[in-house]
Amino acid sequence: MGGAMISGWTSVDAGKPMVEFEDLLIADPKPSQAAQEVIDKGASYHASLEHAVTTAKYVLLAIKPQSFSATGPEIALCLPKNCVVISIMAGISLGRLAEAFPNQKCVRAMPNTPASIGKGITGYVCAESLSASQKKHVGELLSASGAATELENEALIDAVTAVSGSGPAYFFHMVEALAAAGTSLGLSEEQAQAFARQTLIGAGALLEQSGQSASELRQAVTSPNGTTQAALDVLMSEQGLPHILRDAVSAAYHRSRELGKT
Repeated sequence: MGGAMISGWTSVDAGKPMVEFEDLLIADPKPSQAAQEVIDKGASYHASLEHAVTTAKYVLLAIKPQSFSATGPEIALCLPKNCVVISIMAGISLGRLAEAFPNQKCVRAMPNTPASIGKGITGYVCAESLSASQKKHVGELLSASGAATELENEALIDAVTAVSGSGPAYFFHMVEALAAAGTSLGLSEEQAQAFARQTLIGAGALLEQSGQSASELRQAVTSPNGTTQAALDVLMSEQGLPHILRDAVSAAYHRSRELGKT
């Protein structure tokens, strides 16, 4: 996820990038492909933060929440006072961040992987210690890779994690399942993959560009007693897609809360 955000920040598709390569410092023992690309283009790199980074103003904390208890305080010792730490760790509260970073100012955010192509969405909440200008710049940084919404209540972050943070995987799995259904009806694997993939891509683009709600678009393609209606009778049944998604999102939500206790 950190690599996806870096890709969004350094993108030049819309003109001048939000962050220049030479202004980035990547600290990661095993950089992702996206991180390695910006390192190759001029970003500074260290395998770990062993020395103080005195010039840092904004820090993206993209580590596994399970390792936060051990590594968070060590990272804090290397950061300047009053810099802003933007955490994208699932489950780790502002309270726990403040304990680990007592001399810094913290933001809790949850983006998603489409941030790498500027199509992400991020929910975030800032600690009260941030100045108005810092909050403004945080919003600009998070908006550089897609939509960003400041939440009025930190408790909503776990819901955002379950809906949009993990959400891309739900749609990717739907393409896998739709393609598998296609092959069971006689399409080749290549054909089924192509039809399922482009159906999701086209439906998403239509939802984005039409100005209509998902409900309106669903109704527009559904003829009474037609093929789509036959399929929706199954998907919208009592144990169908709404029920499955509620259970899936609830599982992700509760796992996010569990991670905050590790």
